[in-house]
Amino acid sequence: MRLHRLDITAFGPFGGEQQVDFDELSAAGLFLLHGPTGAGKTSVLDAVCYALYGAVPGARQSGQGLSLRSDHAAPGTRTSIRLELTVSGRRLEITRQPPWARPKKRGSGTTVDKAQSWLREYDAAAGAWKDLSRSHQEIGEEITQLLGMSREQFCQVVLLPQGDFARFLRADAEARGKLLGRLFDTHRFAEVEKRLAERRRAAEAQVRAADTELLADAHRMQQAAGDTEPLPDLAPGDPGLAEAVLTWAAIARSTARERLTVAQCARRTAESAHAATERELDDAREVARLQRRFTEARERAARLEERADGYREARARMERARKAEAVAPALDLREVTEAEHRRAAAKETRARELLPETFAGAGAAGLAVAARKAAEELGGLESARRAEQRLAELVAERDGLDRQERADEDVLQEAASWLAGWDATRAALQTDIEGAQEAAARAEQLAVQRDPARRRLNAARQRDQFARDTDGAQEQVLASRERAADARAHWLDLKEQRLNGIAAELAANLADGEPCAVCGATEHPAPARKIDGHVDREAEERALAAYQDADEQRAEDERRLGLVREALAAATAEAGDTPTGQLAEEVEELERLYAEARAAASGLHGSREALAQAEREHGRRVAAQQAAEVRAASRVARRDTLDRERLTLEEELAHVRGDADSVAARSAQLERRAARLTDAADAAREAEEAAQRLKSADARLADAAFRAGFDTPLAASAALLDDAAHRDLQRRLDAWQSEEAAVRAVLAEADTAAAAQLPPVDLWAVERAAESAARGLQDAVSAGDAAARCCAELDRLSARALAGVRRLGPLREEYDRVARLAGLAAGTSADNERKMRLESYVLAARLEQVAAAATVRLQRMSSGRYTLVHSDDRSGRGRSGLGLHVVDAWTGRERDTATLSGGETFFASLALALGLADVVTDEAGGVRLDTLFIDEGFGSLDDQTLDEVLDVLDSLRERDRSVGIVSHVGDLRRRIHAQLEIVKGRTGSAVRQRGAG
Repeated sequence: MRLHRLDITAFGPFGGEQQVDFDELSAAGLFLLHGPTGAGKTSVLDAVCYALYGAVPGARQSGQGLSLRSDHAAPGTRTSIRLELTVSGRRLEITRQPPWARPKKRGSGTTVDKAQSWLREYDAAAGAWKDLSRSHQEIGEEITQLLGMSREQFCQVVLLPQGDFARFLRADAEARGKLLGRLFDTHRFAEVEKRLAERRRAAEAQVRAADTELLADAHRMQQAAGDTEPLPDLAPGDPGLAEAVLTWAAIARSTARERLTVAQCARRTAESAHAATERELDDAREVARLQRRFTEARERAARLEERADGYREARARMERARKAEAVAPALDLREVTEAEHRRAAAKETRARELLPETFAGAGAAGLAVAARKAAEELGGLESARRAEQRLAELVAERDGLDRQERADEDVLQEAASWLAGWDATRAALQTDIEGAQEAAARAEQLAVQRDPARRRLNAARQRDQFARDTDGAQEQVLASRERAADARAHWLDLKEQRLNGIAAELAANLADGEPCAVCGATEHPAPARKIDGHVDREAEERALAAYQDADEQRAEDERRLGLVREALAAATAEAGDTPTGQLAEEVEELERLYAEARAAASGLHGSREALAQAEREHGRRVAAQQAAEVRAASRVARRDTLDRERLTLEEELAHVRGDADSVAARSAQLERRAARLTDAADAAREAEEAAQRLKSADARLADAAFRAGFDTPLAASAALLDDAAHRDLQRRLDAWQSEEAAVRAVLAEADTAAAAQLPPVDLWAVERAAESAARGLQDAVSAGDAAARCCAELDRLSARALAGVRRLGPLREEYDRVARLAGLAAGTSADNERKMRLESYVLAARLEQVAAAATVRLQRMSSGRYTLVHSDDRSGRGRSGLGLHVVDAWTGRERDTATLSGGETFFASLALALGLADVVTDEAGGVRLDTLFIDEGFGSLDDQTLDEVLDVLDSLRERDRSVGIVSHVGDLRRRIHAQLEIVKGRTGSAVRQRGAG
């Protein structure tokens, strides 16, 4: 990676646009970056880092990028960083603009613009730049991939901070591990350690869970077996648990099978006893049943003898009924014929009651002749009926003409009345429309005046509020300024006190035989002592932090005061000096007038609609008036025609109706007479026929009763039985006969008669004996079932425990293997003699590479005296692997790097930084780092050592590198001709560049 050009605008201390030409500075291979404290030397390096990664190094990155903007920049100048570089053979240009609070284009105040980024690549073939991306994420990923380093690695490798590496030399193994872990990204090895530990815990949990389940099965087997041997006294995870449980289960199964054999023998004995008692119980129950059966049969025979007379009477009654059944058809026929005769006679009587008295003695034939005459007269009235219907139509039409005439008169009268006021109505509607139009125009004028008045009122209210806010902000600024001044004075007092007692603070770190950090002496005869009230570094830093917080709060309050004043000025410019109350009254009056005008204008549409409706109504009424006059003229002729036709029809119908009101009434009279005469003739014929059939039925009934043996038909009728009575009588006879046969059969049974001769059976005693045997069998069966269930449950649980033990075997082997690996990786295993963790082991290998690379330059810087070596020895109770020692060729002894003097520490840390840069570069894929920056530390070197260090740095040009040295040392300005000077001023810092010539 080689830097070519850097453009800085409104960044850090640089208020304007500054340019750095790294090509000119790199031509000499070694250039100096110098300037007074606070001028902005580090800000140049921050700009390079921000251009590449969108963030500045370490603690200087805060907020969302707003703090990067220069306080010296003009309000309209945007902060921007543009870096041109070559990496992996590609020439790129990166432009980044952090977010900034720019002034609003309209109104007062500021608005925040988002951060922007551009990435371009130079196309040598086309001779022009081409755009690659504008995405922050894509640009960051592309740069990280090309450089092969994160921002933290870049800041350690390219922007070599010597103070960090000096602390690295004196740090313990843990601190070195943190720094190397960030640079070489060994987090994945720590994740391997974590993953192995998790797998070990998971496998251990699974083993314990399997052992717990095995013990649970053992307890279930103990519960199923009842009283047996106690379980082995082992816990989950103990060795030999599975073998002990399986042995105990085998003993329990053997005992359970012995109990099952004993229970089965007892069950067979109980079954034999129960079968014998059951046979005795069945025999006793059978004898008792036969004895009860014989006794019941004797009782039933006695009851039959008592009911014998009734049986004989019922049998005689049944015989008479069978004889009467021969006369039943004749009786039924006589009854049916008599009923028909009665109905026919009643029908004839009803029909004759409806006829006139002139037909009282007429027979069926006479009544039929009279009916035919009435029907002939009815047929002659059809033409008269049509004439009468036409007359009704004429009368209805004449009435309709009269109603139409009255309606037309009402229409003409109403139309004349409405048309008389038409002119006045139209004029009133036109007046309403003109008034609404004037109100609408007035409302538009008021609307134009209303919006400016509202804006002035709002601005006046904001003006009053901002005036109050300005007073409060001024008070806050005065208070914050006073607090900042007090905090600064307190910090300066503490700093002066600490400087006065700095000797005691340095003496606190002295140890016998160790060189002094100030004079280098190894003897300390009279070290300074701390006095009461000594101010240490922490107290000074707390005071400084308090001052910085107070100063930041002061700046924030002053910025807020400026914003409020700007807002007040803008509001005053718009509202003027008019009081807010007066502006509110003016707006209220405009609103009232506007509302009145709008209300008046709202009736314009309704007025126009009302005029159009009135004009349509005028046309309708004129048309209705003309139509009514035409209908009146046509009604006169039609009325005369209807009157003449009506007189003719009335003369014809008067002759046909006779004494009836109408032809229809006369027709109805004739229809009723003909129907009644026809009904009477039919009824007379039916009555004569029914009388003849009744006489014949009486003769047949008398003959049938005589033949059946009855004196009269009445006696035969009395002997008959209906179906229900016949069924009841037959059922009683059949029941008596069935009962008599059943009793005889029971008394004739030989076994029943033999049982009756035996003494009564004691059935209760036999049943008690059978119940006792059944209970004994049930107990034996229950005991056998319980023993069988115990065996089955023990077999099932034993098989389950055996399967669990087989599954546990591979799991325990896996646990043992994972536990060994986890202990080895974590450094807790006995096999790991140095107690070195996996991540520490990898970092130790990297540290060994860094030490080897650093030794090449350290030997040149120290004239071959010092060599850096990596040590695996443990430090105290800690773990080994990250030790770093220096070998002194003058003494031949190896010692810790913390014992180096100030100057030795500087060039050792410089060699370590350069060696680390080479190793990280190789680790990142071999990306060449052609531009490096080295921070302060050269002031601790003597002239000879400084020359040697500069020779080493100058030798970097052999690898086509350029090195920028950041230093205050004045001697370097004479030794290094290519310089980049940062000059600070009241309007911001500026860059001055001088080439090698």
